[in-house]
Amino acid sequence: MILNTGNRTDIPAFYSEWFYNRIRAGFVLVRNPYYPQQVIRYQLTPELVDCLAFCTKNPAPMLDRLLEISAFKQFWFVTITPYGRDIEPHVPDKAAIIEAFKRLSNAVGTQAVGWRYDPIFISKKYSLDYHLYCFERMASNLKGYTDHCVISFIDLYQKTRRNFKDVQAVKSSDRAAIGQAFAVIARQNGMTLRTCMEGFDLGKFGVDCSGCMTQPVIERAIGINLKMPKNHQTSREGCDCLLGSDIGVYNSCGHGCRYCYANHDMETVRHNMANHDPCSSFLIGNAVDGDSIKDAKQVSYLDGQLSFFR
Repeated sequence: MILNTGNRTDIPAFYSEWFYNRIRAGFVLVRNPYYPQQVIRYQLTPELVDCLAFCTKNPAPMLDRLLEISAFKQFWFVTITPYGRDIEPHVPDKAAIIEAFKRLSNAVGTQAVGWRYDPIFISKKYSLDYHLYCFERMASNLKGYTDHCVISFIDLYQKTRRNFKDVQAVKSSDRAAIGQAFAVIARQNGMTLRTCMEGFDLGKFGVDCSGCMTQPVIERAIGINLKMPKNHQTSREGCDCLLGSDIGVYNSCGHGCRYCYANHDMETVRHNMANHDPCSSFLIGNAVDGDSIKDAKQVSYLDGQLSFFR
């Protein structure tokens, strides 16, 4: 199975101590976000977890203790965007994140860490030319530390519209200009440009439109082929990425990004973060009366064959 940590919150940035505690304990408890008293227990062992998948804006808090998860195969996405505090108020300095990215890449390998430059939106301040300039600078800085970059354009979810009232969808002409230019810049820096749930219209520019965390991406990261069931869980229709079994909690990421789809509002986030206990089996809170705990059905999908790409 693939154990995902990053769809609902940023565990490496805010909850690394808790995560390492759960690794030592060998299990984690996760509430169903829609039926909170339904609790799933996941065993955290390399025999059952084929890959630990992380998605973070700041891997630095995890880096000094990576040896504690060295028995697990891993795949990391690190998001580095060009936005300032007006959009990402609590994201650390981007230069520091780039240096943390490099440390992470040196530890786990270039195929096991990917760069996300998303979501992309256009405004007077963050213009098309601004994106082209920043992407080229970042790509040059990350050259040799990853072999791919994922982009996506902002989705106007209800939460996003409420928290980011002046944001607009990216025009098709700007999408094409970004896709074409970014693909060239990525190639010049030894990277493949991929899209996340953006259709196939950028494929004509040499962009890989197959998805961001698909089976081939994971296989290249872990160096072993997977035998996935034909009906494996995906995050949403039209997505072929291996994003099931997330251990995070919505409304618990402290970055406060205005475009975030996982946070309802910062008051709820602050409440949840105040109820975080690093020693708890749950990311937020503890067990309560009425909890129904069931063991997850965990099956290894490793087929024992080394990946061609490793």
